[in-house]
Order: sequence, then C-alpha cells, then structure tokens
Amino acid sequence: MADKKTILVTGANGQLGSEMQVIAAAYPDYNFLFVTKEALAIDDEAAVRYYFSCHAIDCCVNCAAYTAVDKAETETEKAMQINAIAVGNLAKICAEQKAMFIHISTDYVFDGTATEPYKEDDQVSPVNFYGASKLKGEELAIQNNPDSIIIRTSWVYSSFGNNFVKTMLRLMSERESINVVSDQQGCPTYAADLAAAIMQIIESKVQLNGSTIFNYSNTGAINWHQFAEAIQALSKSNCIVLPIPAAKYPTPAKRPSYSVMDTTKIQQTFNLAIPPWKDSLVKCLHLLGK
Repeated sequence: MADKKTILVTGANGQLGSEMQVIAAAYPDYNFLFVTKEALAIDDEAAVRYYFSCHAIDCCVNCAAYTAVDKAETETEKAMQINAIAVGNLAKICAEQKAMFIHISTDYVFDGTATEPYKEDDQVSPVNFYGASKLKGEELAIQNNPDSIIIRTSWVYSSFGNNFVKTMLRLMSERESINVVSDQQGCPTYAADLAAAIMQIIESKVQLNGSTIFNYSNTGAINWHQFAEAIQALSKSNCIVLPIPAAKYPTPAKRPSYSVMDTTKIQQTFNLAIPPWKDSLVKCLHLLGK
C-alpha cells in the first residue's frame, strides 16, 4: 500500500479546525497534523519552513485567521500578520514542496452593495480592515503559489468556539427579549459542512488550471434577525426576537449589508451537494443539546 498522504491543518482550535479534527476520523487513509498558533507560528516563515522540512506535507488547509472583526480596526498589524503575511508564507512553502494549498477567506472582501449573489470574479472592495487583511491574504496566496485554492465563506458557526448561534442561545436563556439586526443579508455556513467540502476537494481528481477562488456557504439567503428567529424556534426558547436596523447597533467595523455568495462554481466543479442552511442549523443545535 502507498504511504498515507499527510494533511496539515492550521488553526486547529478554531471552528473549522475543530470540525476538521472531527471529520478526520472518517478518513483513515490520511495522516492529519493539526497545529495551533502555539505549535506553529505561521507568520514566521523560518518556523514554517522548518516544520515542512520535518514533515512530508502533501496538503495544507489554512483554517487559521484573525477573526475579531471589530478589534482588527485597531489591531491592524496583528490582523495583517495572520490574515496576509502568514498566508503568503504557507502558500510559498507549499509551492516549493509541491503540496496542495487550500486557504479559507471571507465574504468580507466584498463591499455589500450588490443586489444579487456575488460570483467569484466580482469586484472586491472591503469596507473594514478585517476584510482588507483577508483580501491581502488572497493576493499573497495567488502571488506566491500559482495553484492556490481559495474558499470564501460567510457567517460561520459550529458547536465549537464562539459564534452567532451560541451567542443567541446564551442571550435567549438570559433575557425575555433581544434585538437583532435585520438589514444585513447573507448565508450561514455550518463549519462541519465546509470541512466535508474541503475533504471532497482534497479527494477530487479534478485538475484546476492555476489559482482558483470558490464561494462556499450553505444554501439560502437570510438576514441576522431571521437566523436568530430560526434559532429561537428550533431551540423552543420563549425569548422574543426583535428586528432592528444596523444603524441602531453601531460597531467599530462596518459590515457589508449584503454578502450573499453564488456557490454554483464549487458545486459544479467538485460535484458538491450543499445542504440548506436550516437543515444544518438543526444538526448543530442537536449537538448543542437543543
């Protein structure tokens, strides 16, 4: 039997990294290496190069990211180090080692002024620094590795880590009513579904021509208030969920008002079936005991 291929997953403790650890059990033909920022400083090129020299990496899935959107407005250097410089390091070394490189990006590379779902080649124009740092990461990945695969995703949640679903469940257990923004539209992404899609891409025999960007989210577009209403109904909470405009809930970083993405390309390229957002929400809530 041929040697097992080795998959390196960065950001191991994040939502997607945690879901990759769960799904790894279903892929015994692969050797998985999961690293946290403590185990491997991906913004340190020498450290990354040394790590790759010690392990025969066939594929790197970069789930690591600086995701504190509001803090990124002031912690600009930190955001840029992780979301851009580190991505360039990983991309470059994967190219040198002939390893597949998959990088996770965001819907926040778009400005949110569209009126129909964003396609991969639509104009990018981030409205906050987090989005700008992620866009720079995409650019460095493509510049340093002509075969980079970039997956833009949105509204990620999971039974792991901190996210909108878990925050809503906590607030609904503490309060009689909550206010949720109703004029920002997008698509939730269950991290477990994205992890499954990543493994399908890794296993695929599809030959991509150069660097390729894909959009991935669960199907169906909603606003945050509708998402919260679904969480409330499915968890059988008595909390009242009230809609408010984003203007009534100011944040340091501006958010795009519309970030629905067209996922046709990834579905057709890899023959990928993407679950509807509500079906996946039910699964996540079940894992959370709701």
